[in-house]
Amino acid sequence: MQDNLGLHKHKGNVVASGSFKVKALSLAVSAVILCACQPSQDAEQTADTETQTQKQQSDTTQISKDTADSSQQDKSAGYAEPLVTDIYTADPSAHVFEGKLYIYPSHDRESGIPQNDNGDHFDMRDYHILSMDEVGGEVTDHGVALSVDDIPWAGRQLWAPDAAEKNGTYYLYFPLKDKQDVFRIGVATSDNPAGPFEPQPEPMENSFSIDPAVFKDDNGEYYMYLGGIWGGQLQRYQDDEYNPEDEYPADDEAAVKPRIAKLSDDMLSFAEPLQEIDIVDKNGELITAGDNDRRFFEAAWVHKYDGKYYFSYSTGDTHKIVYATGDNPYGPFTYQGVILDPVEGWTNHHSIAKYQGKWYLFYHDSSLSGGKTWLRSVKMTELTHRSDGSIVTVAPYKKQGE
Repeated sequence: MQDNLGLHKHKGNVVASGSFKVKALSLAVSAVILCACQPSQDAEQTADTETQTQKQQSDTTQISKDTADSSQQDKSAGYAEPLVTDIYTADPSAHVFEGKLYIYPSHDRESGIPQNDNGDHFDMRDYHILSMDEVGGEVTDHGVALSVDDIPWAGRQLWAPDAAEKNGTYYLYFPLKDKQDVFRIGVATSDNPAGPFEPQPEPMENSFSIDPAVFKDDNGEYYMYLGGIWGGQLQRYQDDEYNPEDEYPADDEAAVKPRIAKLSDDMLSFAEPLQEIDIVDKNGELITAGDNDRRFFEAAWVHKYDGKYYFSYSTGDTHKIVYATGDNPYGPFTYQGVILDPVEGWTNHHSIAKYQGKWYLFYHDSSLSGGKTWLRSVKMTELTHRSDGSIVTVAPYKKQGE
């Protein structure tokens, strides 16, 4: 059947718990493995929204052509197609639970809200969880795992989530604006990695901003990373006290810093106060607010490779996923380079996971929706670490052999 964008929906078999299985698209090339889950459109775009955002859409469609590094020779071929076309998904957090690959994305929808720097047009209201048994195989959409209607303290905007497992319980961490329109971090639990999830009655104490990312270290400790500027409100917490007025540092001052805290044993609260994370250059100098190619914007993620901690994040208005490395979960992290070149659409958000012996990069773009930055599709491609630990930059629209 057709959705209201005219996108063909894959026909799948109904399975238990309202799940839907859909067949993954064939891989374009054997060296590039992709997996993406795509979102659904809930309402037709209004004529006013179309007019107001026409120029912005045109601009974002050119991002990959105009701002990506023109040299492709030393970059990996990351060309990938969306996996399914029944719903729009974005901000993928990937984890391996019970031998399966699970992806925890946000669920984009067409709200008709005009595009703005505050991100009001990203008006997501629920989460769908995706899983697969093998890369390139069937992808299961497990249906709605958590809705804003289920959360007692909810205001609006369920943005990029993450998940963790401890002692057989699964924890879904999510950013959500409360009834005062302030972003907080919530927690919901389930005995199944696919949900459904039961939310806690209140947000995590002393939590703020967006993009929670939970990292489990080898010693069994769990850490949460969070933060995002502009619509993510991190700039309102310069001293970890909320100020409704935005406070940005000068261009030559240190950039707004992401935060980290160890999680408590019950995984429902912080075991310590949130701390700032230093991101520095090769000389040990803090990355400045005016360094838009390297400064933190949002989308923190941590993976560990060969004993090193890799802190990766989005640069926001320069549309890159970059990374820095350190010797412990708290940093400091030294900037190293670009993981993913700009994609079609304004935002860039990712995760990194190892599955069946290979590392993969999960991300999204707006190619399926024709450049509508609020209607995105999750994708997946192989990620390569060089022998020295550096990461080969992924060119998202480069095909094998180019």
